[in-house]
Amino acid sequence: MHLDHVIPALVRRLRPTQMTVGYAEVLFKREHWRAMNREQRHAFIEDHSIPAVAGPDGRHFIVDHHHLCLALLEEGVADVRLALLADLSTLDPEEFWLVMDHRQWAHPYDDRGHRQPLDRIPKKLGKLADDPYRSLAAAVRMAGGYPKDQTPFAEFQWADFFRRRIAAGLLRRDPNAALSQSLSLAHSTEAMHLPGWTGVSLAS
Repeated sequence: MHLDHVIPALVRRLRPTQMTVGYAEVLFKREHWRAMNREQRHAFIEDHSIPAVAGPDGRHFIVDHHHLCLALLEEGVADVRLALLADLSTLDPEEFWLVMDHRQWAHPYDDRGHRQPLDRIPKKLGKLADDPYRSLAAAVRMAGGYPKDQTPFAEFQWADFFRRRIAAGLLRRDPNAALSQSLSLAHSTEAMHLPGWTGVSLAS
């Protein structure tokens, strides 16, 4: 197998490496897909290779773009392109997940931000749980709270930061107020330990 080689894959057979998504972000990506014409959709799939690892039983485990893949699955898209990062297909499942964890290619945290055993990671994209704070973290980034960062699972770190400071009731009852408070927090020194923190608004 040639690593970094781009190959086609069935969306429905992809295995996740995390437990949750922010479903509001999935809906946003579905709307974006629906707004494209046939040619734009073809170009989009060609231009967006999903980083993945070859694992046990001939499965491919995606290590990023879970929101996009779930959105495409729910939109009935059959195929995507994978960029293979590593071939761990000779490992048994237990050792495979240990290696994935050590390489920061797995994020076994539930929708309350609690770490779970690695074997609790869902086996299907459709089984990923909704974490509203992950959606909030994405909304803060898109509103200029912080830039996209290459640190593994960076937005989950932001989600857990907001989880400890923004009441769940407020997030459900008044998302705009929760976003406003979160933007202020993102620019404060309380967030200076987080990936991408700048301390200033990035909104245009």
